[in-house]
Amino acid sequence: MSRSHVTLLAAGLALASLSLTTAAGKTAAKRPAASDQQLIDSALRAAPRAVAAHAAVAAAQPDGSMRTLRKGSNGFTCLPDEPDTPGPDPMCMDASALAWANAWMGHKAPPAGKVGLMYMLAGGTDASNTDPYAKTAAGNHWIKTGPHVMVVGADPAFYAMYPKQADPDTGAPYVMWAGTPYQHLMVPVH
Repeated sequence: MSRSHVTLLAAGLALASLSLTTAAGKTAAKRPAASDQQLIDSALRAAPRAVAAHAAVAAAQPDGSMRTLRKGSNGFTCLPDEPDTPGPDPMCMDASALAWANAWMGHKAPPAGKVGLMYMLAGGTDASNTDPYAKTAAGNHWIKTGPHVMVVGADPAFYAMYPKQADPDTGAPYVMWAGTPYQHLMVPVH
């Protein structure tokens, strides 16, 4: 993972954390810093054991940079739960999903022709299903997601067969952020 990708991802995660904390109307109390092992354990809960066993683990720093906690060998990078968001949100993504996430956070077009996979098996923080940059729940079709995987960066025709309602049944596959460059398939894992 390049330093620019990691830095942009860290900045985006910090922005998302701030947005979601504000949206939930909560301010997190100052918590003691987690140990590196606690951060690694949190991050690895995002993916299946076979993926997590060989994934890199990185953690966002207060200055927006990322710190590598563990090197990986399978092309996946896992990030621990952001404690200032309303729910669990550790994630683990392949290189294409990381490039997609960097594009989203940078308000840039996602890379063409790069389908990516992202795991969030511990669940996801509540978010708008219609607006990739929503900062409040009001009028933004806020949804709660349980454990899921995401397919990002696919051709628009791929998403055509899946529901795109603003208020989807989150117990079945659906398209989040439909009609935007960042649309992606949400697939619940029960």
